[in-house]
Amino acid sequence: MGLLEKIRKIEPDKKKKPFLHTGFDAFFTFLFTPNTVSKGGVHIKDGMDLKRTMVHVVLAMQLCYVFGTYNIGHQHFSAMGQYLGFLEGFHLKLAYGLIKLLPIFIVAHVVGLGIEFWYAAKKGHSVEEGFLVTGALIPLIMPPDLPIWILVLSVAFAVILVKEAFGGTGMNIWNVALMARLFVFFAYPTTISGDDVWISGFEHIREGFGPNYGWAHGMFNGLFGWMGLDTFTEGAIVNGYTGATPLALAYQGGWEAVTQVYSPSAMWWGTIPGSIGETSKPFIIIGALFLLVTGIASWRIMLSMLVGAAFMGMILNAWDATPFMNVPWYYQFYMGSFFFAMAFMATDPVTAASTNTGKIAYGFLIGFVGMIVRVLNPAYPEGWMLAIIFMNTFAPLLDRLVLNSHISKRLARA
Repeated sequence: MGLLEKIRKIEPDKKKKPFLHTGFDAFFTFLFTPNTVSKGGVHIKDGMDLKRTMVHVVLAMQLCYVFGTYNIGHQHFSAMGQYLGFLEGFHLKLAYGLIKLLPIFIVAHVVGLGIEFWYAAKKGHSVEEGFLVTGALIPLIMPPDLPIWILVLSVAFAVILVKEAFGGTGMNIWNVALMARLFVFFAYPTTISGDDVWISGFEHIREGFGPNYGWAHGMFNGLFGWMGLDTFTEGAIVNGYTGATPLALAYQGGWEAVTQVYSPSAMWWGTIPGSIGETSKPFIIIGALFLLVTGIASWRIMLSMLVGAAFMGMILNAWDATPFMNVPWYYQFYMGSFFFAMAFMATDPVTAASTNTGKIAYGFLIGFVGMIVRVLNPAYPEGWMLAIIFMNTFAPLLDRLVLNSHISKRLARA
């Protein structure tokens, strides 16, 4: 209690210094669980408040961050034919990944939290914790070479117009992180689609193009040289290298075209181009299991989404009208961001359905619709972002239908 009292003594005045008080309250509630309970009657006091729920989700993503950081560097050096073994050049790949990821992570949080702090100070209430998860998700669903100014616009758009305009945390209709990506996709499509955006450090993914190393790489070179390790050196993209993702290859030539470039094992473990955090399926599944064990995420949504995608994949295999439809339905899960969308996006408790039956229908339709968008839409060979946002819109309707059905059954029994 002594430490708590000392911290309380430096609390800024809420009326005289609203912004400072908002910042103090945010960090205070991060360090200490609330000590308030409802007055009168029976009540339940639970240490798992909203902030700690969000922290659990962020913890579940950490393996994706570690692997994604390293894979940025691995893809960069693979393009130049250097350190082709996954663990070769470990220090260089990790350093390169940090150079690319840290600015995205820092800017996303500074912009998003800055906006939330400003709104909280103006409204005179505590900082809402929802951006803890949003800020952790946004870097993982972006390409590694996304221009920082576009990232700033996308985060501001998502936080202001998708979240705060609807009342803040718990009031938004659509997933905030996905809407940030959606903004980039429609406003600046060339920065998030095509073969060039998934391999960082090159102006174009073409034979002979060299890397764009800057001052940060020189700083690491000094450290690595002092330690007697390999340093960043000039190179060029090797002949025949492609930065195409498995999904792009599948659309062009089906499963055969994919396996000519990437093995199923590489796609499963994640040593392929893609968004920063979406590639490693085992690490995503570990995060999903963590959320299930802790009770944060709904198993109904995850399982039904898996069933919906598999069901639609089987239908497309039977239809067999295009090369992409030839991809065996079970290999659809090896490509793209299905598991990441299932674990961290579809299960968002604010934008998902709330009733148990509604969750099953909600997850199934995301898998079903997402597979249709992935395979049949020539402009966008991936579907989970659009499918989740689409079903976010209809989640309240699903809950209403379920509740009306229950009411009708009870009235009939009465």
